[in-house]
Amino acid sequence: MGIDPGSAKCGIAVVEDQEDGTKILFRGVFPTEALAEHLQRTDQEFEPELIVVGDGTRSKRTQQIIREALPGKSLLIVDERDTSIHARERYWIENPRRWWRRFLPSTLLTPPDPVDDYVAVIIAERVLNAGD
Repeated sequence: MGIDPGSAKCGIAVVEDQEDGTKILFRGVFPTEALAEHLQRTDQEFEPELIVVGDGTRSKRTQQIIREALPGKSLLIVDERDTSIHARERYWIENPRRWWRRFLPSTLLTPPDPVDDYVAVIIAERVLNAGD
């Protein structure tokens, strides 16, 4: 499970490593104040082996929430440098740009929806891909 910590909202993603790449089982963006509830629900449904948290904004507070909500779960903190840029790119791949927007680089466009869940996927993939 990957988590993108934030002040107002957090991204959560559950991914699975497969031979043909990463399979995204779940992703969502939730208010930080409701993070514990969503973590417990996600843990019950998917039973992740490891929780990977980005080291960005409000990471320490997010780690505390995770430890209280899911005691005993393994927690790994990873560098989340450039994840927002990669998340925007992935967003535009999954939600193709139309009209004049398709001529601009994806990194110059701000998606209309939060991309914290895409960041959480990328954070989890960094750990999965580290073994390659």
